Amino acid sequence: MAFEIPKITYNGVIKEIPLGKESSPVIVGGGTSYPFYLFEGEMPHPPKIAMEVYDAPPEEWAQAAVEPFADVINDPAAWAQKCVSSHGADMVALQLASTDPNAQDNPGEYAVEVTKKVAAAVDVPLIVWGSGNLEKDIEVLKMIAEQCAEENLILGPVEEGSYKALGAAAIAYHHTIAAATPIDINLAKQLNILLGNLGVPDERIIVDPTVASLGYGLEYSYSVMERDRMAALTQEDERLQFPIVCNLAKEVWKVKEAKINQEEAPLLGDPAKRGVLLEAMTALMLLLAGGDILIMRHPDAVELVRGFVNDLTAN
Repeated sequence: MAFEIPKITYNGVIKEIPLGKESSPVIVGGGTSYPFYLFEGEMPHPPKIAMEVYDAPPEEWAQAAVEPFADVINDPAAWAQKCVSSHGADMVALQLASTDPNAQDNPGEYAVEVTKKVAAAVDVPLIVWGSGNLEKDIEVLKMIAEQCAEENLILGPVEEGSYKALGAAAIAYHHTIAAATPIDINLAKQLNILLGNLGVPDERIIVDPTVASLGYGLEYSYSVMERDRMAALTQEDERLQFPIVCNLAKEVWKVKEAKINQEEAPLLGDPAKRGVLLEAMTALMLLLAGGDILIMRHPDAVELVRGFVNDLTAN
């Protein structure tokens, strides 16, 4: 008697969301089974990698993360071009870290100027990510939404405290929302419901469940993402059937194991390889949990993860 692999029947499907310019969109989502379970369903759009670009030269980065971009780190537009042309990024994620009131507190006008330059420099979808300060993000992202109308940006993080203002701006100027909640499936569902009630179309919503680095709470993020996919696919919960974006690079590269040098911790080995492997392993775990978009930093980690995706999705 031939062996038959036990299979689950899925009744739900992850929504297909087009990102970027209408003339050449990048589509995410569309899965009809758990991640990479190609013996049970389809994964028509493999996960995409967005590479980070910062709006100002980053401070306190590990040397291993700075080196690949040392020639462009003072020019966000050139940095974005390098990510796409040299490292094959599917998207670019512009991190507006310098707008943080606790950092340089750069104004919205500065953020708009940088966003316009980066958008003009690349043809791939552009994610614009605020500093994480709620009030400043509302001010800055609303300004960007208006002055970069028709750029089809992905704006984040959009939280419970900012969804009305930023959701309305996204509707008015045709942008996509990255709905962010703090590692809780019920909060994620509720925010998706609120955005829908506000009038944000489903095809303009992706979700950010909040992620952590390997060794620093990754298991909590994994569990929430896994439950999200279970509810979306087996329980047909329509308010959880959205693609997931994982803003992981800044979480990985801020931990001590990625930043500490070899003199201070000789037993941890080569710091460059260590940081790359931490990022790659974190990304792989998030892919297996259901991530559709990975925001990454180091080109070597990107190459490792891309190889993994290619191997698992090869026919």
